[in-house]
Amino acid sequence: MAGTDKTKPMVAGIGPVVVLVEPQLGENIGMAARAMFDCGLTELRLVRPRDGWPSEAAASAAAGADSVIAGATLFDSAADAVADLALVFATTARDRDMTKRFVTPRQGAAEVRAFAATGGRAGVLFGKEAKGLKNDDLALADACIVAPLNPAFRSLNLAQAVFVVGYEWFMAAADAPASELRIPKETRPANKAELLGLFEHLERELDASGFLRVKEKQPVMVRNLRNMLQRAGLTEQEVRTLRGVITSLVSGFGRGRKKP
Repeated sequence: MAGTDKTKPMVAGIGPVVVLVEPQLGENIGMAARAMFDCGLTELRLVRPRDGWPSEAAASAAAGADSVIAGATLFDSAADAVADLALVFATTARDRDMTKRFVTPRQGAAEVRAFAATGGRAGVLFGKEAKGLKNDDLALADACIVAPLNPAFRSLNLAQAVFVVGYEWFMAAADAPASELRIPKETRPANKAELLGLFEHLERELDASGFLRVKEKQPVMVRNLRNMLQRAGLTEQEVRTLRGVITSLVSGFGRGRKKP
């Protein structure tokens, strides 16, 4: 279906950032950009595209979504790509062995709309075409988006996955629920860079204390801790408070107090 009309305004609203993690083909990036622009999404971030960037194949496949391709930014890791975002969803078609909240594209889109109304920035992670996202990248997200499709055959290509999420965001404009999250003016939702700083601070001290002494269990334990703290929906002030608590506890034990 073709129906481009450049005399009409773009859809209103601050849409989620689309983050493609290790996309394999330039053509797929271009088609994803086209799907984004169809739905009024304009900010594209790329994490280590396999065939390099910029890409003539991507520009050709974008079929008019030139501004999305031209504005695409590169990152070395998924963590860097979402560092300035405070709400992140990850797309997956498979069950994962971790405690995580799962939502449909429609539910996720409504949350993004409501969150944007509070001034927060959101993004959606999409994995590589062949295998999807790695568990460590999923751990960066507040929730996972799973499309309720045929359980015996869920096989969306990259552009289709981007379109499903973008379309639901576009359609949620009229009926997004009002957000019930009320944050004092003195603070704001913590972004991913601040959360990552908290995680690394806590993990360093847990490693030093011996809590993470079983090396083969470390990755799972770290992911579980990060998922648990992600679900808390921390503000920037709360992150600073927790880091102060960690520092105080470590300092107290360092003055000779006995550990429990």
